[in-house]
Amino acid sequence: MLSGKTLLVTGGTGSFGEAVVRRALAGGVAEVRIFSRDEKKQDDLRHALPDPRVRFVIGDVRDRDSLAQAMVETDLVFHAAALKQVPSCEFHPYEAVRTNVLGTENVLNAAIAASVARVTVLSTDKAVYPINAMGLTKALGEKLTIAKAKAPGKSKPVMSTARYGNVMASRGSVIPLFVKQIKQGKALTVTDPDMTRFMMSLADSVDLVLYTYEHARPGDIFVQKAPACTIGVLVQALCRIFGADPEIRVMGARHGEKSFEHLVAREEAARAEDLGGYFRIAADERDLNYAGGNGNGQGNGRGEGFTSLSTHQLGLAEMIERLRNLDYIQAELTSAGLVSEGV
Repeated sequence: MLSGKTLLVTGGTGSFGEAVVRRALAGGVAEVRIFSRDEKKQDDLRHALPDPRVRFVIGDVRDRDSLAQAMVETDLVFHAAALKQVPSCEFHPYEAVRTNVLGTENVLNAAIAASVARVTVLSTDKAVYPINAMGLTKALGEKLTIAKAKAPGKSKPVMSTARYGNVMASRGSVIPLFVKQIKQGKALTVTDPDMTRFMMSLADSVDLVLYTYEHARPGDIFVQKAPACTIGVLVQALCRIFGADPEIRVMGARHGEKSFEHLVAREEAARAEDLGGYFRIAADERDLNYAGGNGNGQGNGRGEGFTSLSTHQLGLAEMIERLRNLDYIQAELTSAGLVSEGV
């Protein structure tokens, strides 16, 4: 799919960015442009990926000019740059707007101006029935993508969205925090053991984005059928793997947190296409002339959609197996002097 192409990844120094860049290089991409504002992370990745096909571009999605220059002669864009921390977005909502909404607008406009073939925007389960600033801004990013995909004009990119849940052991996520607390002999600070969260690996997230890139029509949203587990099961699995029995300190939900997440809303489920391992949620094709009855509507909202309660619930053994398959966990076990099978 990527052979001979020039790919731009915004936010390319993040966990997803590094994973998709490695996959693109293995797939024969002609050039990968890593666009981000953090020169330290770029320098670290430059040493980790010493490949002449990788170019590093300092810039910010808030800056239209830097995006325009980066997209010259680009074939496709994966837009991963975002503010993703729920509590920090709660305390700094306008910063979330500037990056997740205005930044997405800038990326899409720059892609149109540069005649890019395809743009895939990364989104989150928190964009469905959003109750926090991060989810609200990511939901608006989805709406911008759909609106521009449907707008008049023949020579514009195929713009689509890949929506996924929590990526296990990604930078800033809860698994590295728990592992650090276990290794330091501290109490584990758990929000709510009964909360459920989707559990995807980095490889899963890359698979979803590449599937979206290959199959999307203008305005489509793609969702992978990810499993889920409770925070309590996750904690038990990590303790079992590291042979630890720490104090568990229940802190309560943080600002803007839900007890469970949706990947497909009830209204979307009524018109979602089941593709086996994925759902395709097509854009609503109607215009404002509702009396004409044209296109597919939003549905009647019956059913529950696809949630972290309705999907497959990972038990303790399954969660242990998933965690042990992560490179991050293997590296942490090695640094702690533990064998990969646990203690």
